Amino acid sequence: MKIENKKAYHDYEILERIESGIVLKGSEVKSIREGKVSFKDSYAKVENGEIFLHNFYIAPYPNSCIKLDPLRKRKLLLKKNEIRHLERKVSEKHLTMVPLSVYFNNKGLAKIELGLVKGKKLFDKRKELKEREIERQIQRKMKEMGAK
Repeated sequence: MKIENKKAYHDYEILERIESGIVLKGSEVKSIREGKVSFKDSYAKVENGEIFLHNFYIAPYPNSCIKLDPLRKRKLLLKKNEIRHLERKVSEKHLTMVPLSVYFNNKGLAKIELGLVKGKKLFDKRKELKEREIERQIQRKMKEMGAK
């Protein structure tokens, strides 16, 4: 099961991808397994040599006795050299770290895929939509030609 941040692919140009572990409480894991997460306005930020995920919404699990803030900041698990690399890229090139997807690996551990991204301009988004539409039309014509 993989939950993707589709809006990130539309709004940002993804330059680099990084897989990271995420520190969660028990009830949060259950909510993620049910797919009750939202990536809206979420981002990662380096603070004191550690990376934290901000505004990543995980819905409260209804049967949990522990009530957690659904928007609390969560620590991401990366090696120090990876954190330094990301911090350097963000500060030098004015990039942002955005979560692209959340999933469970083969061992059952929750992982989050971070993207080092640069914002797209409005005309870039329009150009991409136009190219996608042209590609669909070509595929339809090819299908029609093959069917006849």
